[in-house]
Amino acid sequence: MAEHWYSRTEALLGPAGVERLRRARVLVVGIGGVGGYTAEMLVRSGVGHITIVDADCVAPSNINRQPVARHSTIGKSKVLLAAEEFRDINPDCDVEALQSFLTPESVEPLLSRGFDFVADCIDTVAPKVALLAGCVATRTKVISSMGAGGRIDPSQVVVSRLWETREDGLARAVRQAFKKRGTRPMIPVVYSPEAPRKSALIEVEMQNKRTSFGTLATVPAVFGILMANHIIRTLTGQ
Repeated sequence: MAEHWYSRTEALLGPAGVERLRRARVLVVGIGGVGGYTAEMLVRSGVGHITIVDADCVAPSNINRQPVARHSTIGKSKVLLAAEEFRDINPDCDVEALQSFLTPESVEPLLSRGFDFVADCIDTVAPKVALLAGCVATRTKVISSMGAGGRIDPSQVVVSRLWETREDGLARAVRQAFKKRGTRPMIPVVYSPEAPRKSALIEVEMQNKRTSFGTLATVPAVFGILMANHIIRTLTGQ
């Protein structure tokens, strides 16, 4: 086998697995502490197309956990920074960067582009539920990240199902929203059963969000890596 940048991946997944990834189209919405790692792992694994969506620019408080966040990138667009890095990692990857907030109204036209998998890394309820509901309606494969903040033990992070989660306020809010819709979709999620530390709760001034939790670099990274791993294994039939 000739030596190339994806040789190690091919040695594990085989040529057929690498080809499946090369043909895959993946959407990652939110590229912060979780989504940034999800997207990067997919690009490094050879996914052929990735669309990344996030309206935010790098803030100083992002530096402790988000891959594109450095002192030199403060104030710059997260998706544009990520797109530049991804094209450098995998020049064959078609990277589409959308610097915008996902709204319930924008879900349908976005999903109409056709994706093999969606990674939901949104941390606000309304757009998160809209995206998940859109994926269910269009039968688009999706995995969703629940709350990573306030936790300190990455060994507890698992892939589960939305209705099997516990000790997670975001998951509870999403379940309640689906109950109001009269549905109970079996959506795979990455979550931690570790209760968030109440002492880590902080107030934030963000669109659609008033509180958050302090975070470590390690836990969101594990969330993102597990999300990417689930997508890779599903796409390649592993």
